[in-house]
Amino acid sequence: MNTRLQVEHPVTEMVTGVDLVHWQLRLARGERLTVDPERALEARGHAIECRIYAEDPDAGFLPSPGRILTLRSPAGPGVRDDCGVAALFEVPVYYDSMIAKLVAWGEDRPQAIGRMRRALSEYEVGGVKTTIPFFQWLLEEPAFVAGTIDTTFLDHALAARNGAPFTAVPAEAEEIAVVGAALHAYLKGEVGRGAAARRGDAGSLAWRRQARAEALRR
Repeated sequence: MNTRLQVEHPVTEMVTGVDLVHWQLRLARGERLTVDPERALEARGHAIECRIYAEDPDAGFLPSPGRILTLRSPAGPGVRDDCGVAALFEVPVYYDSMIAKLVAWGEDRPQAIGRMRRALSEYEVGGVKTTIPFFQWLLEEPAFVAGTIDTTFLDHALAARNGAPFTAVPAEAEEIAVVGAALHAYLKGEVGRGAAARRGDAGSLAWRRQARAEALRR
C-alpha cells in the first residue's frame, strides 16, 4: 500500500472534515480506524486549492529563487494556508519552490471562489515572484467561474492572452515612479552644486590665508 498523502489532501480534509494526517499517525501507531465510511465519502460544500509557488508567471512560470523579505498570510472563514516558509527564508534553486498550499472552502462553488479571491488579495510575498497574480486572473475567467472547463482549458486561455502580463503596473504607480526619479535627479544635482560651492569656498579661504601670511612677512 502506498501510504503517502495526496498533494491536495487539504481539499479532501476541508470537504469531509476528516484530518487525514491525524489518522495516518494514529493508524501507524496501531490504532483502528473508527471514522464512519459514509461520513468519509460524503463531501460537504466545495473547496479550491491554489498552490503558491515562487515562480514568475510572466516568464513562463520560471522559478523565482531568492530571499522572501516579507510574508503575510491570509485568514478568515473557510480559508486554510498550509505554508512552509517564513520571512527571510531563502527559496533555493535546487528544490521545489512551493511556498504554500492555499485552500478556500465554501458551502457552494461561488462562495469558495469568492473566499479564494479574498484570500489571494490578502496574500503578500515580498522579494520573489509568485503565482498569486496568475491565480487572481484565473479565478476571474468566465469559463472557470462557470465550471465549463476541461484539461485543455488552461493551454487555450494562456494562448489567448498573447503574452499579456499578469502583473500590471497601475498608472498611479508609474506616475509616482516618474516623480520619484525626477526628484532624485534634482536633489542629486543640488547636492553636487552644494559640494562644488563648498569646495570653492574652501579654496577661496585658503587663498585669503595665504595672502595674509605673505603680507605679514612683508
